[in-house]
Amino acid sequence: MDAIAENSAAPDADTRPTRSEAEEAVRTLIAWAGDDPRREGLIDTPKRVTKAFEELFAGYAEDPALILDRVFEEVGGYDDVVLVKDIPFHSHCEHHMLPFFGKAHVAYFPQEGVVGLSKIARLIDVYARRLQTQETMTAQIAEAMDTALQARGVAVMMEAEHLCMSMRGIAKPGATTITTRFTGLFDKNPAEQARFFSMVRN
Repeated sequence: MDAIAENSAAPDADTRPTRSEAEEAVRTLIAWAGDDPRREGLIDTPKRVTKAFEELFAGYAEDPALILDRVFEEVGGYDDVVLVKDIPFHSHCEHHMLPFFGKAHVAYFPQEGVVGLSKIARLIDVYARRLQTQETMTAQIAEAMDTALQARGVAVMMEAEHLCMSMRGIAKPGATTITTRFTGLFDKNPAEQARFFSMVRN
């Protein structure tokens, strides 16, 4: 799926700017905004910003498949839905590079075992720590779960507030965007979708 692949990897080492070039770009933006990057309060800002970027966009250096590479098969025959809900996340809009944040809910029907619950939260972080759209990230999480676990069905729901909408442009704070993606049993059976929504809300 092109929409899923489009932000899946970082630039090659040969084309990625150096840290000093990144810091100089921050100085340029500060000056363009109307301030003096040489004044005391801003002198170290370029270093802080590049350091923060390393953390905020660490997802480019991680492989989602490796996070889900271990499945626990001894589950006592359990084959019903597994739901991890209210997983907090924060990401950055690829259009304005402003944050969006909220909660993710992920459910799946196991096929040959279950994955550690913390791995689902880590998977969300890998995709969230990239320049994103909420729609693409929702699809990426569902596809990664589907592919790695060979699940009988995956459901992903994301709820987020976008600062590009609440603090600029139309300026409507508090508005929430909801996206969903269903595969397998969830996609084929509306009753399972309804059950998923009920479990999330309850």
